Amino acid sequence: MTAEFDQQCINTLRFLSVDMVQKANSGHPGLPLGAAAMAYVLWTRGLKFNPRNPHWADRDRFVLSAGHGSALLYALLHMTGYDLSLDDIKQFRQWGSRTPGHPEHHHTPGVETTTGPLGQGFANAVGMAVAEAQLAARYNRAGHDVIDHATYVLAGDGDLMEGVAAEAASLAGHLKLGKLTCLYDDNRVTLAAGTDITFSENVAHRFESYGWHTMFVTDGNDLATIDAAIDAARAETARPSLILVRTHIGYGSPEQDSFKAHGAPLGTDDVRKTKQKLGWPTEPDFLIPNEALAHFRKSVERGAHHEAVWNERMRAYARKFPDQFQELQCRLRGELPLGWDTDIPVFPADAKGLATREASGKVLNAIAPRLPALTGGSADLDPSTKTALKGLGDFSPPPSKHEDEQGFDDGGWSYKGRNLHFGVREHAMGAIVNGLAVHGGFIPYGATFLIFSDYMRPPIRLAALMGLHIVHVFTHDSIMLGEDGPTHQPVEQLAALRAMPNLTVIRPGDANETSVAWRVALETRDHPVVLALSRQNLPTLDRSRYAPADGLRRGAYVLLDAPDAKPELILIASGSEVALIIAAAEHLQGQDIAVRCVSMPSWELFDALPQRERDAVLLPSVTARLAVEAGVAQGWHRYVGAHGDVLSVERFGSSAPAEVLRHEYGLTVDNVCARARALLVS
Repeated sequence: MTAEFDQQCINTLRFLSVDMVQKANSGHPGLPLGAAAMAYVLWTRGLKFNPRNPHWADRDRFVLSAGHGSALLYALLHMTGYDLSLDDIKQFRQWGSRTPGHPEHHHTPGVETTTGPLGQGFANAVGMAVAEAQLAARYNRAGHDVIDHATYVLAGDGDLMEGVAAEAASLAGHLKLGKLTCLYDDNRVTLAAGTDITFSENVAHRFESYGWHTMFVTDGNDLATIDAAIDAARAETARPSLILVRTHIGYGSPEQDSFKAHGAPLGTDDVRKTKQKLGWPTEPDFLIPNEALAHFRKSVERGAHHEAVWNERMRAYARKFPDQFQELQCRLRGELPLGWDTDIPVFPADAKGLATREASGKVLNAIAPRLPALTGGSADLDPSTKTALKGLGDFSPPPSKHEDEQGFDDGGWSYKGRNLHFGVREHAMGAIVNGLAVHGGFIPYGATFLIFSDYMRPPIRLAALMGLHIVHVFTHDSIMLGEDGPTHQPVEQLAALRAMPNLTVIRPGDANETSVAWRVALETRDHPVVLALSRQNLPTLDRSRYAPADGLRRGAYVLLDAPDAKPELILIASGSEVALIIAAAEHLQGQDIAVRCVSMPSWELFDALPQRERDAVLLPSVTARLAVEAGVAQGWHRYVGAHGDVLSVERFGSSAPAEVLRHEYGLTVDNVCARARALLVS
């Protein structure tokens, strides 16, 4: 191929992108104009993928972390033969189109993850690289490399300014993820100005300190140097690689190197001038030269060949290692293996009980040996969140060559390990487990204290948006954690999480509800689940006296009822307050007040029930309803109704022993009874 032909192909990508943005009168032309050359080299010379099967398991992953440049990605997908038509391209950013303003997972064929919030895609890519490394370590055998692919991410200045990218890059370097490569679109311009006003650090030195291999490409249009750098990154297996590519935002346009090229259409005159500058016909729009299309579409044949070779390897693997093959296939299909729940414990009644975080740890460790896809860890809090998988190893980096030569005691490092140690990096943890989930083959979990869910709210939201099968384990779920005080005591976090669409929040009330909560979380395949768990012990209810814990599956259920199921008062609670309303109900029943106790561990599960089933729990005829929760009342009023009440915590917590806090905040049997009686006389 000639240099002129390469430029024709690159300009095809550039001007498909420019025309998309111009037609939509919305979008970001700057990145596609500047980064098209490096994307062209990667997609036509280095990336392993099959456009006819976007979900082929051993494809290389490409993440456009700078998701505002989505027009470039859509141009690449169309040109290389994915199921994305020219008509789809022309509907960029329109209602119902397959080409939304930022890339969306499960929406557009070939889009690996939802990006746009900067830094998230970068951290997702770290999760994808972790996924590949663990699968390869567990399943590959000598001469049978059935998992062998790379992860590439295209990131911009904004991505690398974000803290989540710094967190993830630090961990990736520590883990020596050699199959991860970041192409850094170093155009030195952001939305508002040049980077000189905010961002003057030496990015290469920063990444070198993280343990990355770094390279420079001083001209973003130098295809040979870009190609050589990608080859060098592929050859560097002991470290992730950062390729700093000096580009020009809005390349060729009158606004080149200006922030004005970032996030607005060029306008009719400037589109014409840009096309003229780069030697492109000004008419028609959405021009695709036949020879350029034919060149890009060779990806279809290459991809089919790659997958056919892999399928043959898989057949040979299946013959020699049938058990491992079946296990891997089950994981790649996202299925739960038969008998995965065989060992889930049933806890005996115990007035002293145990914390639901303790119960969760026991359930997790009972499940994990039978569910190899279950992998995760915490943000340096395993001893507190009880989320360590005992005997299943740590996902850890290999020793350096020097350490290996010196007989270094590596402590049993292994990429096979299923315990992920994220360090004190909650934000990166959330984004990395998203990367594991979108990669496939995993049911990932991440754990921290509920208060620190705020640090990772963006990736939780993106997981909900993408419908990812992830379990978030959040312990220390109320002010009752005690002496650590208000900085560590969640008050508004449950309400905030419950407000998020497509996220199920479950706050179990005792050990057996916790067992059922884990069942629900692992069976829920189309969205993430939060488990909110207590630090303090909770009584394990005697289920011969109270309704079975399996009622949790319905979100809310009648735990204890009035005689003849004719209550005059309904008490409702979740989590640690369930035992409180039971004690209050028994006290009120001693005063001849007919009380129904409802455990409501999950609003989302309850709201999904038919109306008649919800009415059977919260009887419409009973308007005296009191909800009790050690958090803000927001959201509870739709369950207690206009004539009901909520006993809640409407201020921050305090540093004191839990029992003192219970008294000071009115979370006592006497106060519950007083508030309940007030409803009956109002």
